[in-house]
Amino acid sequence: MRQNLAEKILQAHTQEEVSGPGQIVQCRVDGVLANDITAPLAIASLERMGADRVFDPRRVFLVCDHFTPNKDQDSAEQVKIVREFARRMKITHYFEGGVSGVEHALLPELGLIGPGEVIVGADSHTCTYGALGAFGTGLGSTDVAAAMVLGETWFKVPASIKVFLSGKLPPWVGGKDVILALIGRIGVDGALYKALEFDGPGLEQLGVEARMTIANMAIEAGGKAGLFPADQAVLKYLQGAGREGDTLLGPDPDADYEQILDMNLSDLVPQVACPHLPENVRPVQEVKGVVMDQVVIGSCTNGRISDLREAAQILRGKKVAEQVRLIVLPATPKIYAQALEEGLLADFLRAGAVIGPPTCGPCLGGHMGILAGGERCLATTNRNFRGRMGSLDSELYLSGPAVAAASAVAGEIVHPDQV
Repeated sequence: MRQNLAEKILQAHTQEEVSGPGQIVQCRVDGVLANDITAPLAIASLERMGADRVFDPRRVFLVCDHFTPNKDQDSAEQVKIVREFARRMKITHYFEGGVSGVEHALLPELGLIGPGEVIVGADSHTCTYGALGAFGTGLGSTDVAAAMVLGETWFKVPASIKVFLSGKLPPWVGGKDVILALIGRIGVDGALYKALEFDGPGLEQLGVEARMTIANMAIEAGGKAGLFPADQAVLKYLQGAGREGDTLLGPDPDADYEQILDMNLSDLVPQVACPHLPENVRPVQEVKGVVMDQVVIGSCTNGRISDLREAAQILRGKKVAEQVRLIVLPATPKIYAQALEEGLLADFLRAGAVIGPPTCGPCLGGHMGILAGGERCLATTNRNFRGRMGSLDSELYLSGPAVAAASAVAGEIVHPDQV
């Protein structure tokens, strides 16, 4: 049987023959992830099971990133539960404080994820790892608890949609615009429990960090996974992260797909998702002039060094509009240090931005940028549901870093060329 990427990866982790979509298979996992919100729920489930160990202390990843630095006593108690569990179970990869960062930026950066692996996490954006050729997907905390103990879980083999990319990216268009345009086209349930597999000559236009942005938001289209082949660009990235021995991975020729969607990158313009769904996507020129109170640049979607470089390129020598709060959150300590060394943080400070620590922060309505009633925010994050960043009466728009930075300067949504 010719297999697409999802089928090929799952086949390598099960003793059953993967015959096609809809089949239930039991699979070994290579890594299990949880954070400071979801890990305590998983730990409670694990304790109710009576388990006194995890399947491999080196393959359980615990990252305190959502409400950290601890915003209040409740969040401090959450982290305490995770910290004590990590010590008790002798977890190798436990992160908080100055060594922590936004989980889906941190783990790839540390070389903990590789091609052909199955990674499950108690966070829906675990699909980010598909950019590295891994089958990454989110599970509920109870299923994650079982995976921590057993080192395996079950999947329904997803149908796959191939997104065939061609053409060249125009100026100021990046990975965020690719995925927003796709979600705008197929809707938030267009890939429900399906794998979005990206392929085609247009991949050469997308660096690994841009691919992470695209894979990250596969879940916003309902996807079970967002998958890219592990090509030479991926192997080079992983070597830089300290990994050795990874090999190329792609689908079989003539593999089966439920649907093939063609996307010409040359036709794209910067995209903006308007309230209150990621599918409510418009070209930036159609929403120009919408006044903003806040702009956020960061998150597991667009808090990497390439994102900060793009934003700084626009902000350099300019000032943020008087009524706008610009918040910049580098996704990991390494990205923070690199931005400092390259002078990007100085550019942000001189422009009038607030620079925060590596944290999810306002993305989930956590802290460091909550919206009041009636306020509008443009963010490089991944979700704009009603109340996502604070008040139910606030409005959240999504864009890439170039549009976000330009709009912070203008005080309203604009095309980057306008500043």
